[in-house]
Amino acid sequence: MLLDRIKPLDAILATAKKTSLKRTLGPIQLMLFGIGCIIGTGIFVLTAAGAQKAGPGLMLAFAIAGLVCIVAALCYAEIAAMIPVAGSAYTYSYATMGELLAWTVGWALILEYAIAASAVSVGWSGYFTGTILNQFLGIELPQWLAAGPLALGGEPGGLVNLPAMAIALLITGLLMIGTNESARVNAVLVVIKVAALTAFMALTFTSPEFDADRFNPFLPAGVFGGFGSGLGAVGAAATIFFAYVGFDAVSTAAEETRNPQRNVPIGLVGSLLFCTVFYILVAAGAIGTIGGQPIVGPDGIPFPAGSEQLALQCAMPQYSAALVCSDEALAHVLRQIGFSGIGNMLGIAAFLALPSVILVLLFAQTRIFFVMSRDGLLPEGLSRIHPRWNTPYVVTAITGTIVAFAAAFFPVGQLADIANAGTLYAFLMVAVAVMLLRRSAPDRKRDFRVPALWLVAPATILGCGFLFLNLPAEAMLVLPIWSLIGLAVYFGYSRRRSHLGRGIIEVHEPEYAEIEPGIPGVDDRKGA
Repeated sequence: MLLDRIKPLDAILATAKKTSLKRTLGPIQLMLFGIGCIIGTGIFVLTAAGAQKAGPGLMLAFAIAGLVCIVAALCYAEIAAMIPVAGSAYTYSYATMGELLAWTVGWALILEYAIAASAVSVGWSGYFTGTILNQFLGIELPQWLAAGPLALGGEPGGLVNLPAMAIALLITGLLMIGTNESARVNAVLVVIKVAALTAFMALTFTSPEFDADRFNPFLPAGVFGGFGSGLGAVGAAATIFFAYVGFDAVSTAAEETRNPQRNVPIGLVGSLLFCTVFYILVAAGAIGTIGGQPIVGPDGIPFPAGSEQLALQCAMPQYSAALVCSDEALAHVLRQIGFSGIGNMLGIAAFLALPSVILVLLFAQTRIFFVMSRDGLLPEGLSRIHPRWNTPYVVTAITGTIVAFAAAFFPVGQLADIANAGTLYAFLMVAVAVMLLRRSAPDRKRDFRVPALWLVAPATILGCGFLFLNLPAEAMLVLPIWSLIGLAVYFGYSRRRSHLGRGIIEVHEPEYAEIEPGIPGVDDRKGA
């Protein structure tokens, strides 16, 4: 039977207990951790791509994506508080749906976090070249060094995105040698990002340039652009869903959280609600001041975001100031309405803050690798701990190299769409897991229960599936292809090496008990 390997819930909890990690995180730290990971490339960069897909309907797109994330977060909150261990959706699936489906979830999460880190690296590159090099140093980086040549649709660009590749490799090196941000530095970076967005809203909403007429037509491409088109408010929601990716990383910290039954739900839902309100207001400020209408072709259909056709249009003088043409959207808006100095400061905020998002995403990806290796599904050598650095340096180096390659050669919008494909699948499976656990373990203590689970969980499943079908067709194809590769690995290696398959129910390796990857923003921890 392919679905007969279900890891006992008590064994998972016993494994977590034996690792003896210090529970140091409280609700505020978790919210800061979530906000710090969520607010990043999605709002600082993808605002332009979202506007090209939906126009002023970008505001509705943020609401749609936020609603799907909130119902998914409620499912995450119940199961993460109930199973406070590392591994996120992968571990939850292992305890409910069995090893095979858990493998597919873990494999999708590997895709999500790695590609998301690449997308953030490309987003950082736009602010680095536009604000730091161009505005402050007066250096114009050649196009062939500032953009990659590849796109899923075959559109040409530059040669290599050198800054994106460099920042990805730099963060990888920091993680390998064990350099963690302190909790204080992480909190400062969160404050910088929130302060920058607050200043942006204040300046745009009070600007004389703000005009309600810029919101008409509100939905130039309609609400629903058609499956696989990536257009309309729903298509934009499928892309800017990336702006919310990261809240699930909070659940990977459940094993190191004080009173996880209370604090994990607060961290998950609180950070999401905070960011959703911010995103809608920031989108309104940007569109109300300089407009956000998409650039359309002769057929009246918006050009694909990140395409060669759009790039050619943006090179024309009449579109040079358009929101949809900017690589650093929010800083660009402020410069256009006469706040160049503050726009540059916002660019600096993004330049300083986005590397912390890359770091958190790479951390979460290596943690998934770590737990899958601990279960025997991946070679244990991948999670080998460096004797001096005390970090899983092998998997970090491999991951970082792949992230740097993708960042060097792919555009941010398409990287975000690929990452979203894996994320939506993982979220969907978490909702299924919550429903199955309610049936298989109805008496187990739940300090947080999803209200109206009969509605919330199916809404999560339908919402994630609907957004997935509204991704561009090329991005939708990546997940099944990646999954087929994963199934080949599973049946060729993982299934016969699995600890559970060999009768090892309670997995516990002393090497891993002493040292596990640290959470950025929290002091390094060893066994208590």
